[in-house]
Amino acid sequence: MTHLLEIVKNMEPVDERLYTGNRNAGGVKQYLSEAGWLQEEWGEIAAEGERLLEVPTPELTYALFQVYAKTGSRREYEQAYFERRRRLNTFALLSLRSPEKYLDPLLDILWAICDEYSWCVPAHLPDRLADNEIDLFAAETGFALAEISVLLRPQLPPLMSDRIRSEVKRRVLTPFLAHGPYAWETATHNWSAVCAGSVGAAALLLEEDARRLADILARTEQSMEHYLSGFGEDGACLEGIGYWRYGFGYFVYYSDLLLTRSKGRLDWFRREKVAQIAAFQQKCFLCGDQVANFSDSHPRNHVHLGLSHKLAERFPGVTPPPARLRAPYTEDHCSRWAPALRNLLWTRGGTDADDWESGSTYLPDAKWLVARHRSGGGVFGFAAKGGCNDEPHNHNDLGHFMLVAEETVFLCDLGAGEYRKGYFGDERYVYDCNGSQGHSVPIVNGSCQAPGAERRADVLEAAAGPRRDRLKLDISGAYPDQGLEALDRDLEWEKGELPSLKLVDEFRFTLPPESIAERFVTQIKPQFQDDGSIILIGAGRRSLRIDFDQDLYRVEMTEHSFTNHFGVDEGWYGIDFHVLRPAMNQRLEFAFRFE
Repeated sequence: MTHLLEIVKNMEPVDERLYTGNRNAGGVKQYLSEAGWLQEEWGEIAAEGERLLEVPTPELTYALFQVYAKTGSRREYEQAYFERRRRLNTFALLSLRSPEKYLDPLLDILWAICDEYSWCVPAHLPDRLADNEIDLFAAETGFALAEISVLLRPQLPPLMSDRIRSEVKRRVLTPFLAHGPYAWETATHNWSAVCAGSVGAAALLLEEDARRLADILARTEQSMEHYLSGFGEDGACLEGIGYWRYGFGYFVYYSDLLLTRSKGRLDWFRREKVAQIAAFQQKCFLCGDQVANFSDSHPRNHVHLGLSHKLAERFPGVTPPPARLRAPYTEDHCSRWAPALRNLLWTRGGTDADDWESGSTYLPDAKWLVARHRSGGGVFGFAAKGGCNDEPHNHNDLGHFMLVAEETVFLCDLGAGEYRKGYFGDERYVYDCNGSQGHSVPIVNGSCQAPGAERRADVLEAAAGPRRDRLKLDISGAYPDQGLEALDRDLEWEKGELPSLKLVDEFRFTLPPESIAERFVTQIKPQFQDDGSIILIGAGRRSLRIDFDQDLYRVEMTEHSFTNHFGVDEGWYGIDFHVLRPAMNQRLEFAFRFE
């Protein structure tokens, strides 16, 4: 603690140099005005500014606040809450360029946010509000207001600057010191990085008392240790690529401010594990914007160019992404300030790759195999996972896999569902997107996979090579009380002009099985061919043929639907292969061939 206090007392002052360094002596405004490669981004922000000038600020009424308690739906309150953050971000960014037009609307939304009953959302609050609650969005709001007050200091009236400082301290910094530790301080997932990172960043920007700042940093630094402990040495984010961007993004935003203010004495970027985590994003993209979207991740993803370019500058193993994968300004439905600002400050012109390179990666801690293959026949992707059924944002999906070609997902992961009250509770695996019924895995004796840390895949073989990838797992542990001695799933990916996947499942029972079914999940309606095979016809030039021993199965197509993360209903199909005469030792083989 004495060492940390010494560092704090010798920190760099809080001003625009924290953001521009030596790149531009004229400060943030001049730097942003001279960055010609940001024209498209500024166009999106300006268009959103014009829209927002024409609509009123949404009210956060008592009726909206009570919807979650009454119905379990988060959507109604959070839509209004995040629209207010969109106003904050947009008017603040545009005030860096055109204060004469946008400063008054900015002042109004700043005042409105300072007036909010709570900066937390109802889904994260107890039944009775405690003034000391700090959730993801309260912490992010504190960070945002602190940073806006620094960057726009000359334009903000003293009353507004004083109120921002007062509210951030009252709602975030003082409760953090007086009422912790909070449960998220020791979390090994995104909450520790986002909450502690935002609290630490707000303190680095607003806290003038050296002792208080040192006390805050002592705890936020410990939270970052806990966050990193949730990763294996392979750097994989078990929560999925979207939560990598979220949690690791806030880890980087905090660490960058800390590094700059501490004059390099507090440097998280030196760690080898951080370098491995930084390279995770480029391993997840399969084809275009399609990703290996295990856990609560969306099937299509874009990248934050600012974060991506910052990581490429810091770490030699990180490749700048294709510019066409840039996330538009309005894509973030939560309207987070920190990445929005850094997509402007950290994006560099002329550094983007044409496309991701081909390559296969086996991540031994996560037990994921992810492959991106380019040939004269196009771009193809394959991903499969082992892991356990007790991961952050867990799905029961041991042995699940995906197949993609030319930006069509043929065998899919449904991704994240709508976050409602039961989604993170006892109802979690009723949702098709979370339970194994919505994944390409076997159904044994009518039973789906069970959740729990003891439900693990044992890796029997894993190899990523130039011509062939292979992942062989024993997933019998996911099916307790079904008389299974072993269930070996063998996935072999052949990388030809038109690649193919061979799947072999070998079941060994201690008791005669009642039923065995293989389920493959797709959002493309299967077509049954005259020769007995099944075809999935893609949106482009590619199709996927499924070949199998037709004497072994009764084949059934089942139609389903689920509600995605944004509250939109989507359909999906289960292709179920029911074994006609299940045996104590059963070998089932399928071939998936792109045509």
